Amino acid sequence: MPSNDVRTLAQAAVPTAAVGALAAVVSAVVAGGKGAIGAGVATLVVILFMGLGLYALQRTAASLPHLFQAMGLMLYAAQILLLFVFVAAFKNTTLFNPRAFALTLVLATLSWIAAQTRAHMKSKILYVEPGSAAPVSGDRSEKSGHSS
Repeated sequence: MPSNDVRTLAQAAVPTAAVGALAAVVSAVVAGGKGAIGAGVATLVVILFMGLGLYALQRTAASLPHLFQAMGLMLYAAQILLLFVFVAAFKNTTLFNPRAFALTLVLATLSWIAAQTRAHMKSKILYVEPGSAAPVSGDRSEKSGHSS
């Protein structure tokens, strides 16, 4: 991953982990140890899903830039659907508190999206790679034989 992508990943993952840690503390107070475990699992799921999604999106941008926007929209829709699948799959679990899991999943996802948006807005990304523009041929002064 280029350094800009790693920076974006860190700028999104760190606030998400902080929100997850805070949610784990609150869940531990409210729901006990199982609440803390649920919040921790939810935070890890969000960081894993969103991090892999960011990686896939950056790979797509590098290899197929014309599909970047469509891939981004499809990726976010797929990630949200997968997170709903996780909530549905673990709604009756006894391994951890499902309510703490679901609430932390939502909070961590919103945190990731907000942090990634902020990181992207703050980054200075070039729209055109320097030196990649082809020289313009067929200038008017060359065709007419006149030089200015």
